[in-house]
Amino acid sequence: MDYQDISYTVTTDKDFVAAVAAVEEATAIQGMKVQHIHDVQATLKSKGYDSEPLKIIEICNARYAHEVLAKNVLISLMMPCKINVYTKEGKTYISALRPTMLAKFYPEAGLEEIASQVDAKIRAIVDAAR
Repeated sequence: MDYQDISYTVTTDKDFVAAVAAVEEATAIQGMKVQHIHDVQATLKSKGYDSEPLKIIEICNARYAHEVLAKNVLISLMMPCKINVYTKEGKTYISALRPTMLAKFYPEAGLEEIASQVDAKIRAIVDAAR
């Protein structure tokens, strides 16, 4: 399995802070809500570790969440959707876990259609934030 099956990643000319803000804006436009933002760099720094900037942005849409959880509550292990913004070697990246992976992890749940719809929204968010 290659990373394109698992994640959708783009580089951006925006700086880290602007890229995070752009993801937040694009999320709202796609009818989704930011649930939480984990500042991984700050958490690691508080424990004495240095790292490049990384924020994990958890997003969700209640209708899709309800439909997916009705099929198999264990899918909650892979929820909410995550979009990461990080820097590496001076470049800023925006990367999302592909919701289509849910259908592969839970083939008996029949998630292909929902996963495809959410995947299109996630890719649209990443592209708009680019």
